[in-house]
Amino acid sequence: MSSTELPFVPPATVLPKVAPVRVGEGERIRSVGLPGITLTVRSRPPAREGLPPALYVHGLGGSSQNWSALMEQLEGDVDGEAVDLPGFGDSPPPDDGNYSITAHARAVIRFLDASGRGPVHLFGNSLGGAVSTRVAAVRPDLVRTLTLVSPALPEIRVQRTAVPTGLLAVPGVAGLFTRYSKDWTAEQRVRGVTALCYGDPGRVTPEGFRYAVEEMERRLQLPYFWDAMTRSARGLVNAYTLGGQHALWRQAERVLAPTFLVYGGRDQLVGFRMAQKAARAFRDSRLLTLPEAGHVAMMEYPETVAEAFREFAADRATSDGSVGGSDRRDGSGASGEGASGDGRDTATASGDGADATTVGS
Repeated sequence: MSSTELPFVPPATVLPKVAPVRVGEGERIRSVGLPGITLTVRSRPPAREGLPPALYVHGLGGSSQNWSALMEQLEGDVDGEAVDLPGFGDSPPPDDGNYSITAHARAVIRFLDASGRGPVHLFGNSLGGAVSTRVAAVRPDLVRTLTLVSPALPEIRVQRTAVPTGLLAVPGVAGLFTRYSKDWTAEQRVRGVTALCYGDPGRVTPEGFRYAVEEMERRLQLPYFWDAMTRSARGLVNAYTLGGQHALWRQAERVLAPTFLVYGGRDQLVGFRMAQKAARAFRDSRLLTLPEAGHVAMMEYPETVAEAFREFAADRATSDGSVGGSDRRDGSGASGEGASGDGRDTATASGDGADATTVGS
C-alpha cells in the first residue's frame, strides 16, 4: 500500500447510522473538531447582539438537550451554547477513551479556548457541575459566573437511591445490568430515568416524554453508549477519592467566580443536605433551594431558575463581583425573612409552582 492510500478500516469500527439528534425550534447544532475530541454544540441565536456568552454542561447520561428549556428562558440575557460531552449526546467518544472529570474539564477548556468566547457564564448539572467546578478552579480567566444545579460533589453518606448509579463504576456491573434489562423498552427506561431525576415526573409533558423516548432509542443503538456511561461514572467516583489540590471540595474553595447554587429538595442523586456545605465552600455564593424539585431543576422549573439567575447576575454585575453582604433584593414574589444566623440574607419566593428559598452571601 502506498503512503497516499488510506488504511483499511474494518466494518466493526464504523459507527452505525442512527437517527439524527433532535434540534428544537429556534436551536442550531454544529460539530466542532478539537485535538483528540469532536464536540457537538447546541445553541440559540441571542435575542440581540452584545449579550454575554454562556456555556451549559450536562450531567451523566444527559446531553445538551437537558438545557433547552433554560436556554430558551435566558435567550434575552445571554448568548448561550450547550455542549455534548465526549461520548454523550451527538458527540463521539474521545480518541483516548478517557472519561475522567479532568478529561471532561479539559474538553470544556479546549472548546472555550478555541471559541475565544470566554469568560462565560458557565452552567453545570450533576456530573457537569463537578466538571464546571474544576474548570472554574483551574481556569478562572474563562469563567464570569458559575451556576451549579445539583452538582455531583463528594458526599460521605450517599443516598440509597443514588447507589445503583454509583455501582455503574464497578467493573462488570454495566454488563450485568445490560443483560438484565435487555428486554426493557425505551419507554420503560425513560420512565425509570424520569422517576429518578424528577421531583414530580408528572411535570414531563407528553411531547417531552415522546422526545425522550426517541432519544433513548437513538442512544441504545450507539455501540459506545454503556462504555461512556460506565467510564464517566468511574471517573466521577475516582474524583471523589482524590485528595490535596485535586480534591473537588478543595477546588470549590479555589473558585473565584461568583457562584449560583441550585438544589432540589426531592433530589434522589445528590443529597439536599449538601446545599449548605456547598454554600460555605464557594467563597462568593448564592443558594436557591427548590423543595419540590429533583435532580434537574433547570428542566422542571426553568422559569424559576432563569429568574433567580437573572437576579444573581444583575446583583454581581452591579457590585462588580464583590460580595453583596447586606443587600437584600426581592425577586418575583419574594419577601424578606430577615438575616440568617450565619450572616446570609434569606428570601422566600414562589414561581412556576415551586416554593423556593434563596440564600445570598
